[in-house]
Order: sequence, then structure tokens, then C-alpha cells
Amino acid sequence: MRFVFLVLVFVFWAACSNSEGVSSGNSSKIEVEEDSLAGMLRIKAVGETVLLGTNEVTAKVNERPSMKARFDYDFSMGRTEVTCAEFNDLMTAKGLSLSCEASVPATNITYYDAVLFANERSKSEGFDTAYTYSRAVFDSEGRCTNLEGFAYRPEEDAYRLPTEAEWILVAKANWNVSGAWTSENSDYKLHPVCEKADSSSQVCDIAGNAMEWVNDWLGKFRDTTVTNFVGAPDGGALGQRIVKGGSYRNSAESITLYSRGDVYTVTSSTRADYVGFRLAFGAIPGATWMRNDGKVASSRVVPLASSATMRSLFQTYKAKLAFRNENSGNLAYIDYSSGNLSVHEIEDSLDVHHPEISPDGKYVAFCTGLEGVSEMSELYVRDLNATGSNLVKLEVESAAIPRWRVLESGDTVIVYVTDAGSNKEESAFKSASTWQVPFANGKFGKPQKLFDGAYHGGISADNALAVTGAKLLRARVSGRDTVWYGGEQACNASLAKDRSKRTLFLDFGGKTGREYAGVNYGTHERLLVVDSVGNLVQTLAAPAGYSFDHSEWVSNGNFAVATLTNANGAHTKIVLVNLTDGSLVELVEGDELWHPTLWISEIQSSADTSVGVLLFEPDSAGVYFVEGQDWPHEALGYKMNLMWKYANQVEILCVGSSRTEDGIVANKIQSGFALNMGHSGNDMNASLFVAENYGVNHLKKLKTIVVSLDFDLWQNETAFSDYLFLNTPGYIYDKNHSFWKNEDMADFSQIVEAVSPFSMEAINAYGKSRGWLENESVEWGTPLVESDSNWSLTNTNSLDWNLKRLESFVKEMDRLQINVVGVIFPQNPRYRETGSWGRYGPQRSAAEKYIESVQALAGRVSRFAVLDENRNGNHDYTDQMALNTDHLSVSGAEYLTARLDSLLNTLE
Repeated sequence: MRFVFLVLVFVFWAACSNSEGVSSGNSSKIEVEEDSLAGMLRIKAVGETVLLGTNEVTAKVNERPSMKARFDYDFSMGRTEVTCAEFNDLMTAKGLSLSCEASVPATNITYYDAVLFANERSKSEGFDTAYTYSRAVFDSEGRCTNLEGFAYRPEEDAYRLPTEAEWILVAKANWNVSGAWTSENSDYKLHPVCEKADSSSQVCDIAGNAMEWVNDWLGKFRDTTVTNFVGAPDGGALGQRIVKGGSYRNSAESITLYSRGDVYTVTSSTRADYVGFRLAFGAIPGATWMRNDGKVASSRVVPLASSATMRSLFQTYKAKLAFRNENSGNLAYIDYSSGNLSVHEIEDSLDVHHPEISPDGKYVAFCTGLEGVSEMSELYVRDLNATGSNLVKLEVESAAIPRWRVLESGDTVIVYVTDAGSNKEESAFKSASTWQVPFANGKFGKPQKLFDGAYHGGISADNALAVTGAKLLRARVSGRDTVWYGGEQACNASLAKDRSKRTLFLDFGGKTGREYAGVNYGTHERLLVVDSVGNLVQTLAAPAGYSFDHSEWVSNGNFAVATLTNANGAHTKIVLVNLTDGSLVELVEGDELWHPTLWISEIQSSADTSVGVLLFEPDSAGVYFVEGQDWPHEALGYKMNLMWKYANQVEILCVGSSRTEDGIVANKIQSGFALNMGHSGNDMNASLFVAENYGVNHLKKLKTIVVSLDFDLWQNETAFSDYLFLNTPGYIYDKNHSFWKNEDMADFSQIVEAVSPFSMEAINAYGKSRGWLENESVEWGTPLVESDSNWSLTNTNSLDWNLKRLESFVKEMDRLQINVVGVIFPQNPRYRETGSWGRYGPQRSAAEKYIESVQALAGRVSRFAVLDENRNGNHDYTDQMALNTDHLSVSGAEYLTARLDSLLNTLE
């Protein structure tokens, strides 16, 4: 791909300045020694403390407040960024080779590419690896876009990326932005490592040249001190990462120690030809993570199975896993409908045991008592979201082990028992009872007693069978109580959610189980299944070195979920057990994970879905976003879902770059029903591709297309279009079927929702606003010039190509009697003080020439109009209307939208 494309797609630095960022010399000293590891320096960090973030009020929220990070370990750091030659020496044999000069930093690689390199160097020198994963996913260019089951192991002595705290500690002692490769002196290109090294610098190019990946997930800071800080436990629903140090494209004024990213989202699969990395080495003892609620933890819960794995098993992404974090006592959950998995923990004073997710996946019921323990227990239901909102309590004396049921009447109820203690003594067992209570609209109804006996293992749909297991495997068969499994000790009984009436349970290595399995085994080392009359029909062994606990059927399918307990008795993993073939899938790992419940939507994906008479391939149709892809893919993918959803309503389709996304408030346009399909990172061809192949073919009421005229992005032709569309199955599938022209695609949005793991961030950001991204005001700030504006002298072919592409599109829309409005969005008025027309160039004289050509085109084509809100910087958009140097805030977007709406009202 061309350099220019990468510049435009992934911009990682915001306009900000700080005294830290313009220091001309070292601001602190640390003790450094030569290392026996080639190319590494040993950093004597024990006892050192460094400041992360800043208290600057103009800094971004995730850069504030300043936080102290203290070290009680030493580590090694690469003197230089990993070079292209070093990278290729290890990775070419692995299928990834970079085309670049040997001595320049290795760039245009994802975070995952960098950690794979670190692993390879560890293995090549006989060390264990710091990163583990179950499967690697690569794009068409060989870049790693996802590592399924990815986990960082800080306890390993191995090569890795430096933590943000380590990077800042070393950077602060070698900070010399005035002597770095920046936009003022770099000619907008990479330079060989250490070419600007001076005698006071032990580490080269930590500021400028190539920006650098660090190890941490992006999280928040807190005004506190954290020892051995390793970042956030995960990247949240967007899977955000951190990049540091600025590059040859950034002005010295804009490069700061505290900056962590840019206005565009940086994820593990993001790459750019100005972002590289350097290595660190060494274990981090007592590593600590900081959650977004500001709580510091010495352990974390790590998702191991991906959304794609869940879909491959259940044909849908709509799956949720809830469980108890025994360390905190809180309810935790994972929503697999989001492609970037995050463990959400609902923190309050309640002690959570035996959670179960409701049949619709919206609620979770839980109790405060434990199976096998005779005690008073409270029962609660709350929304299954990050805050656990709408908590309600069942006002009865005691209620334990909740289980959801949907009755034949369609009513949803929760079955519970009054006491979940040992059922070994019959009199004690029958002194307790089993009840059910309706639950609707977030409220409990009136409880109803079902029968005596605490049958908390489940009740069959026809009420003919109820089971329980807490010392004995008891069953209530057609109104009669009985004991199964020869009266041997059993627990964790769970009745299947289908109509098979099978019961899953654990035993204590008893005679009956050993004889059936044909082997001796210990307590909980096998899952056992009995049929509707108590006969053993299946048994499955736990992995070597583990035993099972807390086994439960999954909400549908022939699957169970359970915890794995290691030899020390710690519940370290939650696994999915396929009872059809006996295979196990590791879902989550942590220190103490209890009482898992896995909900799978009964709504199937496109494997069983048809639109009219059309049948679709489930792995291709509607798959506009694939797990591991970056934010531009997800943003446009979710907007494709909105387009199909509103296909019979859209009259005004807005396409273009992130300036369109931020700058046009679709639901405030009065002249027609509008949809904003703008997205970050763009070439004009991508915008017109969407308009031509989807808008024209499927928006039945379409009368106007609004497109951004981003002349500074016209150095690209189809590079971003290729990156976006050629790596995503849905667009390829549509193209292979002529974009379903003349086909009735009613309800196709349901397929898109089922097969794409959209995050809640995307849904919340775009759903209600019809694609507009709301941003609060900051200011225009420094007029960043992110590309050498002289490209307009050497790349006139691309400028001409874009002009011809626009002309061809406009004429075709005119033939179809569809209006086109080209919007030139306002940028920082201070670009008038530079030689650049906008953030990415071109020279002002070149821009003016092409603006005149576009205006002339509008004069020749009756259905084409131009709305020039930039006016070569002579506009009336104030600082209060700006998000940054080239994007509008809320007030600016509303201002521009009102003007656009006035123009739209004048069109035929």
C-alpha cells in the first residue's frame, strides 16, 4: 500500500502542547548498564517512580489525571526501535516480510505482529514466551489482525513490549524532541535508527522517527500511586491500545511524554507506516492492573475464547457468560456480541452466587446463599449491563438457587428453593420447599409454592421431573421423590434446558461412576449424565491436572459450562464442554472463577435465515465487520446495518470521511430522512462505492447524496477502499451477487446484526443519531500538517483521478435524477498561516485549482451543488465549534447541518 494511504487512515496524534513535550534535554536520570542481551540496555528501576499522564486541562480524558507508577523490579529495554532487517530476519520464515530499508524502524505492523516478533525472539534464545494465544488470524497481506485467546504473562522472563510506565521512565531520561526526527526536519520519511543519537542519549529515537507500540491496553488514570503498573486489564469494548513518542510526521510542538494515542481509535489490528516498536525484556513481579473504575488489582480475568469461536459453535454472536469473581464476590460477565471482548464486573455490597441469565439475555438472577449450605438466602434480579441497573429483590424469607423457566402460557418465571443445604437427611430436605415466582417488566409477581423438597437443579417443561444434588442426587418423578445414583454422594445437579430430561452432575469418584467409566478417578474429575429415569448415559473426564466444579447446562444445545479446579483447589478457568464430541473450549481464566452460566440466543443466524426466496451463506452474507478488525471497519459495518434497517426511509444519504461523520447531524435535517454513513479513514472512492452499490440500488426513496470533498485526501485513489472492502466477507459476497440489484432485501438488517460482533460503543455512538458521532468542543488548536503538502506537485495523477471519479459519479447520478451535494468541511483557519491547504496538504494553490474545477463541474451538471464551508480558511466556525484541527464538535456540526439543510430545501 502507498505511504499516503496509511498516513490518512491511521493518525495517532492529537494537537496538544505541554512543557514536557518541548524539553530540549534530559529531564531525569536513571542508572543504566550494558546488557548481555544483544541490543538491550539494563534499566535499574528498583525504587524509581515516574509520572504517567498529565494534569493539563486541555489533555484528553484518558490522559488525565497524572498518576504515579513505582517500580520494584529492573528490566531491559532496546536501545533502538526494532529495525526492518531485524524484523525480517525472524519473521520472513513465518510468512511476514516487510519491504523497507534495513536500518529504518520496522513499521506498518499491528500490535499483534509486534508481540509475535517478541515471542519469536524469546524462542530463538531459549526463553519462554510472554504472550500466549490459541490461534492467529492474518489478513491478505500477512499482517496479524487477531490472536484468539490472547493473554500477556507478566511473570515470564521473556521478550515483550515495554509497559507504558517503563517507556516513560526511559523516555524521560532521553527526552530531546528538538533533536528528534519530526515534521520540521524529516522530509516526512523514516530515517535509520540512531542517526540522530548524541552523547547524552543512551536510547535512540524515543521521541520522533517512528511512533511506538507499548504493551498496555488503554485504560484510565487515577490520582494515586501504583506499583508495577501494567495498564488496564483489557481494552474495553473497543479493544484500545496505546502508542507513544510521536513520529517523523508530527511537529515537535505536538509531541509529549503523556500522549497515548489520537482522535482515531487505536486497536491491536491498527497499523501505519510511521508506527513501530522497541523491545523490553524481563518478568514483572506482582504486576498490577487498574480497572476503569479506578480499582487496582493484582490479578485479572482474561477472555480466552473469541466471539468468532462462539459463533462457530452456536451460529450466533448473541451469547453471554456470567460468573462470580470469588476474589471480589462480584458478578462478572462477558458479552460475545462485541468483537472486542471485555470482562465487566458489577461491583456493589451484595454477595453473588449461582447467577443465571434470563431466557431473553437481558437480566441475571442470583442469590446470596450457596448450594450445600443451610442458611438464609436472598434472591435478586438485575439488568445484565455494566452497571447492573434496576436491581430488585424478592421479598420472601429465604430464596436460593434461581432458575428461569418459560411456561407454556408464555410467562417467564423464576424457580427457587427456600433452603439449599444438604439433602442427605430426608426430613431436613422435605422441610424446605420449591417455589416459582413470575417476573415481568422488571418486577416480581406473587410467589407460588410448587412442592415440598428443595429441587434446585431444575424442573422439566412438563413438570414431570425435578432434580437436585447436594450430597445426594434426588429426583421428583411424576410427583414421587426418589434417590438416584445408588445413593452415592453427588452435587451440582443441572437439568438439561431441552426436552431430553437429562441431568448433569458431579460425583466423588464413587463406585457407580467408576464402573461405568471403566477407570478409577477422583472427586469431580468427571462430568456425569443420567437420563430421565436416572440411568447413566455419559461421562467425560476433566483435563489432566484438573477437576470440574459448578457444572451447568448451557441455555441451548448439547453443551455444558463448568469451572476447572487445579491441584491447589483454585478455580482458574471456565470451560465449555461439548457433550457431542467431548471437546473442551477454554472460555476464561483467572484466580477464582465460580458459578458460570452461559446464555445463547435462540434466534439463529443467517444459516437458517432467508429473505424472500434468497438463501445466504452464513459466513459471508452481511458480515461487514469481522472480529479483530479496526474501528473504521466496525464504524462503516454498523452503518451498513443502519442502511439496511432504514432502506425504505432514507431520502438523504451522507457519505464521506470522519468529517462527514462528525459534521452532519442526520436526525436534525428537516428536508428529508437522512443517514450519515461517514467513517474515519477514507478515500473518496470508498464513499462513492457505498453510494453507487448500496444507496442507489436499495434506498427506495433516495433523492440526494451528500459527499465530503476532502481535497487533502485526494492523494489516495483506491488504497483505503481496497483495505476496507477486500478484507471483509460481506462486501465481497455482495459484489459477487451484483450487490443484489433488483432483489427484495427486506429484513436483511437482522442478518447483519446476527453475524457481526458490533460493540456497544458502536451501537451507542451511532444507533440513535443515525450515524452522527457527537463530540464536545475543544478548539481548532495547532494547525497540524500531517503530510508534506508538496505531494501535490509530484502526485497530480491522483488529484486528477479523484476529479474524474467525482465527475463520472455526478453525471451518472444526474442521469438517475439523484441530487449530489459536495461539502467542503471547515478546517483550522490557521492553515492560512502555512503552505498547506489542510491537515494533509496539498499546497494551497493546488487546492484552489481543484476547487475551481469542482465548482465548474457544478455549473455544468444541474443536479450537482457545492457547499464550501471552508472557504480557504476564511470561514466563521469558531474554536467553540471545533473538536480538533479538522473536525467539528456538536455546535459546529449543528451549525453546518443547518446550512446544508437550507441548501437541500432548494434542490428539486
